[in-house]
Amino acid sequence: MTSLAETGTATLATAFGLLMAGAAAVGTHGLPLAAAAAAVIAVGAGIVFRPAATIAVLLAVATIVLAGPPQLLAALSGLCAAAYLVCRHAVGPRPAAVLGSWPTIAAAVGFTFVGLVATSFPVQVPWLPLVAPLAVLTIYVVATRPFLN
Repeated sequence: MTSLAETGTATLATAFGLLMAGAAAVGTHGLPLAAAAAAVIAVGAGIVFRPAATIAVLLAVATIVLAGPPQLLAALSGLCAAAYLVCRHAVGPRPAAVLGSWPTIAAAVGFTFVGLVATSFPVQVPWLPLVAPLAVLTIYVVATRPFLN
């Protein structure tokens, strides 16, 4: 039964990986298409060699950076990348417990939705990159404060 679960998880991971690369490559040509093709090859290598899954995601990110697809396709590619990594790196006696956990699904879909909403508004705030690291540091300190004492 374990081999059937592992086969199903690997198949699901491969499907998400191909969707990730395909969504990033829609309408591209030239160098972005080459990066997407390399991502597909890395997804294939990720079937046997798990660290190749991370390389596939990085190549999909490179495809998005080079091609500049619409926000919806970039969000879909990112959601599929998260699902791909979760499926590919789910190990243990019950990988389906990791794949189907509500916190994992809610976080992936929630962050995708928040990212889509954030990129939907054409706001030009030149000082935002200066404030963002401080905001992240503040959130980190507030989140870890209960665990420090």
